[in-house]
Amino acid sequence: MALSPRLAASDVTVARQRRLAAMRLQEIAGNPLTPEDVSMFEMFESKAWPHERRRAYILTKTRP
Repeated sequence: MALSPRLAASDVTVARQRRLAAMRLQEIAGNPLTPEDVSMFEMFESKAWPHERRRAYILTKTRP
């Protein structure tokens, strides 16, 4: 499966806003993201990875 090369800057901004909102909800629910999780999402944003590539990365990290 070919992955999109990079997200547009506007899409990265939207993804960041959604992440920050989700982080607040997770904190309210008593299940905050770990510093490692936050760092991973910040890496995705800094590299402008498309959502498909982010998902593939997360799946490789969570599968045994």
